[in-house]
Amino acid sequence: MRLIVLLLTLALTGSVATPTSNQLRLGLLKYNGGGDWYANPTSLPNLARFCNQALGTQLDPDYGTVEVGSAELYDYPWVHMTGHGNVVFSSAEAENLRNYLIGGGFLHIDDNYGMDPYVRVALEQVFPESPLVELPFDHPIYHQTYEFRNGLPKIHEHDGDPAQGYGILWEDRLVVFYSVSCDLGDGWEDQSVHNDTPEIRAAALQMGANLVQYAFQQ
Repeated sequence: MRLIVLLLTLALTGSVATPTSNQLRLGLLKYNGGGDWYANPTSLPNLARFCNQALGTQLDPDYGTVEVGSAELYDYPWVHMTGHGNVVFSSAEAENLRNYLIGGGFLHIDDNYGMDPYVRVALEQVFPESPLVELPFDHPIYHQTYEFRNGLPKIHEHDGDPAQGYGILWEDRLVVFYSVSCDLGDGWEDQSVHNDTPEIRAAALQMGANLVQYAFQQ
């Protein structure tokens, strides 16, 4: 617990040293079940660079891949999870993820289209007593450095459904933020991947920066 709190506290200063770098890394969660957890490979490097420029963070653009059940999960103060398909947590993995989140970690889940019914079941294993709740537009996560008065920006269509942001709270702390029908990660990718407009890419990166800033400062 103390390690994660220390990482979160010092992330904006870049004063935490690791054996290979003096920069913190964002984490990409690797899970079982057959879903493409590895989707959007350019997303996290671009988000890290944007946060460094816009927020003054000291994040290493070279993100780390970490398995749900690994002890290395605690090395990452902020972890991203995405994909299009099935998600399966073993009981040991669910317990490890729960302990990580209770201990100060933060998980952002971004439905890349198709993972929603599976990730909800998996999250019930992790926090059976704390269901996902939709966050109101006045939640501080939408009002950090960047203002999003109407909640999440709509990056990709996803059947035309409105973008929605859900969360799991533990003792009044937001430990999971789940973006649905939004596709922030696609908006973080290299422009050549999805060819989104500069305005859409900017909105995605700015909302991503809000997620990082809120997690580090809440």
